[in-house]
Amino acid sequence: MASHVALLRGINVGGRNKVPMADLREVVTSLGHTGVSTYIQSGNVLFSTAEEDTAKLAAALESAIEERFGIWSSVVVLSRDELAQVLAANPYPDEPNPKMVHVVFLNAELPGSLVERISAAESAAAAKGSRDAVQVAGQPQAMFLHTPDGFGTSELAQNVFKIIAPPKKSRPGLAATARNWATATKLLSLCEEKKED
Repeated sequence: MASHVALLRGINVGGRNKVPMADLREVVTSLGHTGVSTYIQSGNVLFSTAEEDTAKLAAALESAIEERFGIWSSVVVLSRDELAQVLAANPYPDEPNPKMVHVVFLNAELPGSLVERISAAESAAAAKGSRDAVQVAGQPQAMFLHTPDGFGTSELAQNVFKIIAPPKKSRPGLAATARNWATATKLLSLCEEKKED
């Protein structure tokens, strides 16, 4: 049984889309997964399953979450090995503050047209004096955002999400959710612990 991590987008943010972690664990367990645990309130679920198709796992979780809580949250699922592969591709290993590097996890490869728009947004931010940078890297597909002046105030970070995951009432085809480096590496270490159990 391989350990996996499910990353939910947009729950428990600013008092919206409230999902209690105990209830979320129940939902994941109800799908037949074992060893279910959560990490912090932002929608990080660790679990074990024999299923290897991460797209299938994500779709089942999205449906179950909508059915139980009445909200739509896109989900990205990675195996422990996929998570390790993504983190190994960090192009900003020398950044001392783990909250200044964010991994944007994606459920599919970004189309070239979106990569071009992201590059244009980065150039526009740089022209205004921003030190923020973005790089597409890792398999499965991921992006790394480096925001040395802070993620919350980063115009580039906001624009990247407008490009890859615009707010929609309908269900998006491309799922994207960000975790800072501290959270991402903690999730990998929790997966490693699960593997040893």
